[in-house]
Amino acid sequence: MAEMITAYCDGGSRGNPGPAGYGVSIEGPNGQKIGELSEFLGVKTNNFAEYSALLGALAFALKQGHKTLRVIADSELMVKQIKGQYQVKSPELRPLYDEARRRIARLEKFEIQHVLRNKNKRADELANDAMDKGTGKSVRLAAAAPKIEIGGRPAPKAAPAPAVSGKVLRGFVKNGVVHLLEGELPENAFVKVTVE
Repeated sequence: MAEMITAYCDGGSRGNPGPAGYGVSIEGPNGQKIGELSEFLGVKTNNFAEYSALLGALAFALKQGHKTLRVIADSELMVKQIKGQYQVKSPELRPLYDEARRRIARLEKFEIQHVLRNKNKRADELANDAMDKGTGKSVRLAAAAPKIEIGGRPAPKAAPAPAVSGKVLRGFVKNGVVHLLEGELPENAFVKVTVE
């Protein structure tokens, strides 16, 4: 039997329904990354996005000639529906479920496993990237004059303070972390984030 690849799948929707996207991170038998998928889906539900991630993983496996696939997903509903533990009652999900079953039938071996979201971080990042790109979300970072404090009091005037007042940098914020598209912030800079 062929060696099994593993696809970490996640889908999301901001508003449910709302702007939706999915992400899939695919690893080879030895844990090496062999592919990543990410797609904006328009205005859809979270469950639609989760199924789209599964379909993307199945399409990748079949197109690349992989006959065995393990899927790791944080959608308990989708995992239990694919395993036959829950019925698929949603008219929106039924065609996706049926297509997933057709693709699964073309594999020699298929496994699907539910995990908590923290075990599925890369797929979640890819899904969020798809939603960000699809909605044109980008963030302008306006770097103001640095605010340097020592022990809660303003630092003496002799403290180095790079002059960047009014400089605008482009980037985005993800999980509370500022990511710049180009350039870098001086150490101890005060940043005001504005959404474009």
